[in-house]
Amino acid sequence: SDHKRLKETQAINKSLSSLGDVFTSLANGSKHIPFRNSKLTYLLQDCLSGDGKALMFVNLSPTIESSNESLCSLRFAQRVNAVELGKATKHVQYSSKQGSGRR
Repeated sequence: SDHKRLKETQAINKSLSSLGDVFTSLANGSKHIPFRNSKLTYLLQDCLSGDGKALMFVNLSPTIESSNESLCSLRFAQRVNAVELGKATKHVQYSSKQGSGRR
């Protein structure tokens, strides 16, 4: 059970680290954005590539025991907040059957 939990924690931390790398690259205007470094960043590629908007929630715990984790979360949120993705654009697809015969 502890081994499984450790593996899961490592996987989550790796994904978040990769997401942080993507945000850093976006903030710096890098030519190469490392979207393929994790499944998470690969799946979020369309949302973070300029045609979408991203919203991030940060959960914090008020307990002393969680203060280090909460501080790390706030630092990550500050790093993400520094990134300007640009204006979201709306893509609308219209069906080829514009007149379905209903009136």
